[in-house]
Amino acid sequence: MTSAALHLSERNPQVSGDEMVAALVPPPQFDGATFDTYRADAQFPSQSQVKELLQQFATGGGPVARGGLFRRAKKGPELKPGVYLDGGFGVGKTHLLASIYHAMPARRKYFGSFIEYTALVGALGYQKTVELFRGADLLCIDEFELDDPGDTMVMTRLLGELVPTGTKLAATSNTPPGALGEGRFAAQDFLREIHAMSANFQTLRIDGTDYRQRAVDGHAVVLTDAAYADAVASGGATASDDAFAMLVRHLATVHPSRYLRLLDGVTMIGLRDVAAFDDQSAALRFVAFVDRAYDAQIPVRATGVALDRVFTEDMLSGGYRKKYLRAISRLVALTHS
Repeated sequence: MTSAALHLSERNPQVSGDEMVAALVPPPQFDGATFDTYRADAQFPSQSQVKELLQQFATGGGPVARGGLFRRAKKGPELKPGVYLDGGFGVGKTHLLASIYHAMPARRKYFGSFIEYTALVGALGYQKTVELFRGADLLCIDEFELDDPGDTMVMTRLLGELVPTGTKLAATSNTPPGALGEGRFAAQDFLREIHAMSANFQTLRIDGTDYRQRAVDGHAVVLTDAAYADAVASGGATASDDAFAMLVRHLATVHPSRYLRLLDGVTMIGLRDVAAFDDQSAALRFVAFVDRAYDAQIPVRATGVALDRVFTEDMLSGGYRKKYLRAISRLVALTHS
């Protein structure tokens, strides 16, 4: 296909450590996120209850232990320095995380995905990263990973050094349900994986249904070749146009921490001849790419297999089920946007 569109498969973005640090703020989608704009579903009381507790955490100390919300509620007046938001995808955990960031009257605060923080350690080195964050008032960690033992241990060691200096932590869960249970924060598994770090967190369970599925049709939009050509043409020089297979191959050459930079200036993502994955590593890289596209709220237009059908049944029944379902939810929303 010939067009004036740009090709993501030809981009090779580089990001310096200073640029990584500067990017540790909520994504544009959540620039204005507040507790007031979080739409709690009345059918799931835990949503409004957790919101109330997080407001306390952000503005005056920490969460108050209440029966039923915390699986390992701490007794006595001492409050834990961190909150861990546990729940299924599409219940607004990232919105609440950004609300904490915006509401906390902190001099130094940071917001990033787990991948962004671990990439920063890789770029700066562990000790320089500790020095950078030492004295910070708040670290928000979206999509905390437990499926990469190496990165998990690096991150938990980092947090373990910061907590004694007064840094507060807020995190959302992204646990592989095959190991830890669908949308659940399993305290014993977490304790085994990252040792004493669990003592720094109060776990807040947020129940609910995927708000994106409530807002749109349940399937990703598939365009005809002609409709796709029109969409790319109307997007002009800020629309991307790539064969799906080429983009997937290219993602293997770019660190996931640079996927957002890969999308700099892009106003529409075009994917031709989408096909189902036959390799889990490639599928997981695409999930990370989708997360960054969703953070930037970039519409997706595609031909071929529907994007909500690209993950095989084996993948959807395996240990990364939660990640794939979140990606499907986001892809459906982006093809409708």
